[in-house]
Amino acid sequence: MGFSRRLLLVLFRAYTGAVFRIDDAQLARVPQHGPLILVTNHVNLLELPIIYSHLQPRRVHGLALAARWKNPLLGWGLTACEAIPLERGGINMDAMRKAFEMLELKRILLIAPEGTRSYHGRLQIGHPGIIPLALKSGAPLLPIGYYGGENYLQNMKRLKRTDFHLAVGKPFRLDARGEAVTREVRAQMVDEIMYQLASVLPEPYRGKYADMSKKTEQYLVYQETGA
Repeated sequence: MGFSRRLLLVLFRAYTGAVFRIDDAQLARVPQHGPLILVTNHVNLLELPIIYSHLQPRRVHGLALAARWKNPLLGWGLTACEAIPLERGGINMDAMRKAFEMLELKRILLIAPEGTRSYHGRLQIGHPGIIPLALKSGAPLLPIGYYGGENYLQNMKRLKRTDFHLAVGKPFRLDARGEAVTREVRAQMVDEIMYQLASVLPEPYRGKYADMSKKTEQYLVYQETGA
């Protein structure tokens, strides 16, 4: 492990430990070996250093907007934690190739299908960019939901730590079942992924996926944890 990465881990743990009481017990369910796509919600920026540092020594790679590297300090941090630059809009072939490479190396890829922070913690509509990656790589997906940390700024002003919870679901793979992966199929697949994520969150955080009666599993194949 390089010096920059070690330093980053120390800083991540020190800062997030001062701000939050982190409940990470369910991370024991995350497989310790093999390629894995973590599907998460995106509330604010602090969940990223938490998940990154608490999954060590597993190598975790997230996708981040390429524009963030323009900030020298932020760019240093993103490079140290091996983030993958993602251009806003259009087709990101370089990012996709890098993501496939990380999965081939049996590492963890972190993806938030919402694509942007919610700040309030309630799930927003998922986008289907994850679908080609999941289908082509064949890597298992694992939903991890964050909740409780959305009000940390208000608590910090009162010098109060905030309870931050990580909830882990069941690993599964996507299977097109021999169908052509049309736009409609991709939309159905991403909805199925988002309902898996919603199912690990308390009801008030399920947002656009609150109606669990719409949850289907047509394109999901469950697997044993650690497989």
